[in-house]
Amino acid sequence: MVCVHGRGARAQSIVELADAIGVPGFALLAPQAADNTWYPNRFLAPIESNEPGISSGMLAIEGALHVATAAGIPAERIVLAGFSQGACLTLEYAARHAQRYGAIFGLSGGLIGPPGTPRDYAGTFAGTPVLLGCSDVDPHIPLERVHETAAVLERLEARVDVRIYPGMGHTVNEDELEAMRELLGQL
Repeated sequence: MVCVHGRGARAQSIVELADAIGVPGFALLAPQAADNTWYPNRFLAPIESNEPGISSGMLAIEGALHVATAAGIPAERIVLAGFSQGACLTLEYAARHAQRYGAIFGLSGGLIGPPGTPRDYAGTFAGTPVLLGCSDVDPHIPLERVHETAAVLERLEARVDVRIYPGMGHTVNEDELEAMRELLGQL
């Protein structure tokens, strides 16, 4: 499982989240962002204003995936997971590199870029299960972006489960953990 932490956090925080899921048998790879931030501005800002951070973050995910595949783990058994800024980076990476993964978890996140960003991604997820969980009033993630992200991933042939939680803060809840446990158990 490649786990990508949020803004201002450390890799250890996302490892602790993965530990809270409580499914044994997964190796965790958690890259660390420089100064605990993958890119400097909001994920809705123009993409070029968040460079070279986005590209650097994508290389970190790619490096973690390379470690896993070099160890003999095929992509269809690798899980990509992220929270907040890490979810945005993870979802954007996955969309740009669509293939069959074990699962993708985007917790409180969405695809990167301002409204109207072209979403002409190539490839197919070939039925990869995707969990998108977010509050309906998340101060960082507009609900519309979660739905747009789901539509884009579905167009790329992912099986998307969108879970919107009324009034929840910018956090992960037990329902999301249980959904992740279920998907991981299937792997």
